Formats: sequence, structure tokens, C-alpha cells
Amino acid sequence: MNRLTQSMILILLGGAVLRITTLSTTYLNYVKPGFQPFLIAAAAVVFVLGVVGLIQEWRGSPRPDHHEGHEHGHEHGHAPRVAWLLTLPVFAIYLIAPPALGAFSAKSEEAPAQPPVAALDAYHALPAGKVNDMALSEFIGRAWGDSANSLVGRQVKLTGFVVPSVKKKDRWYVARIQIACCAADGIALKVAVLDATMPPENTWIEVTGTWREPKSGKLPAGTVAPELDAISVTEIPQPVEPYE
Repeated sequence: MNRLTQSMILILLGGAVLRITTLSTTYLNYVKPGFQPFLIAAAAVVFVLGVVGLIQEWRGSPRPDHHEGHEHGHEHGHAPRVAWLLTLPVFAIYLIAPPALGAFSAKSEEAPAQPPVAALDAYHALPAGKVNDMALSEFIGRAWGDSANSLVGRQVKLTGFVVPSVKKKDRWYVARIQIACCAADGIALKVAVLDATMPPENTWIEVTGTWREPKSGKLPAGTVAPELDAISVTEIPQPVEPYE
């Protein structure tokens, strides 16, 4: 790989990241919204370095003598072959554009992961007579450890994608991936949906219903997915920000 090719790859890589962070919301499939300024800054630096390298190659540089040119050509003129791996993210972004994590990632984690929720018993009371729009992490936190049982008799609306159970044929979940910074650290949050026909796998839905209290009393945190008696299930487009 010569310097001209290196510069072109830097331009393509920087341009690809700038494209998904400034002209679209595709970057939200991979990181949290707060990382946008850092991605833009890093992509701009890579892009500028590529342009500068390209200009230098076009202008040309003073040619050293024959022996010097021969030695420096071998020493500096080519990058290791592994540098071609830099083209992979470019092709991935331009040609593939990997989607956000979905049902496949959630299905592989049958035991529900414990989300980093607020301290137990720190939840406010839910108003009666209305549908409470709620994140899955909050619903799971209330179901696992709210001694005030604030979910009892309250209707809630959860948003996520459909995940069939691996172990039980008639069981399915509304799920969402929660991330701390990027998709690599995502954990699956799942709530079992009861008394409703399962939409196609990986379909995004809004499900309204009421919490079904466990027969054994307190639900063991991190061992069993909370259950929701569904009142309605509505298919929706994927949200712009797919992660919690």
C-alpha cells in the first residue's frame, strides 16, 4: 500500500464517519447520542490528514539520489499489508451499514440481565387512570424490588422489539438493548408479554398492559423476566434511538 492509497483510505474512512454522524442518525445504531461530537471531531481529523497526504502526493516531493531513494522507498514508501484492514470499516459503513442490535442478541441471553437501575424503593408513585409510558429498565427495576408495589393496578406502555423464547414455545418478550457507551457493552432487557399473539420476530412494538405479580411474592432480581398482561400490542417503526 503506497502513500497515495493510504491517503485515499483515510479520506474514505473519515468521510464515512462524517456521513453517518452529520447527514443521518445511523451512528445511533452503534453508540449513545452523547458521543456524536467526539466522532465528528475524530472523523474530521482523519479526513483532513487524508486530504493533506493526497495534496502532498499530487505536488510531489524532491527526489533523493538513487541510493537514498532505493533505501527510503523500501523503508517509508509502503505500509504493512495489514493496513488494508482499514478498508473494512469503510466498506461496512458504505455498503452494509450494520443495523442496531436486535432479537438475535437478546435471544442469546435467555436469563435476563440486571440493568443498572436506580436504587430500589426510590421510585415515585404511578398515577392511576392513565397509561404510564416507561422504559424497560424502570419497569424491571420496579418489578424486581419496589417494596411499595407501585406497578400494581397501573397500566404501562413499553417499547421494544419482539423476541421469542428459546425454551418455551408459547412465550415471547418485548426487549430492548441497554448500552453504557456503545453496542459492544449492550445487555438485553426483557419483559414477558402474556395473553397476546406474538408479532414477527424483531418487529418493534408498543405494548400496553399491567404487571402480573409473581405468585411466590417478591421476584428474584436477575433470575426471572417480569411478566406483563397485555391489553394492546401495536407495531411501530424502529425508533431513531434504538437503545436505552
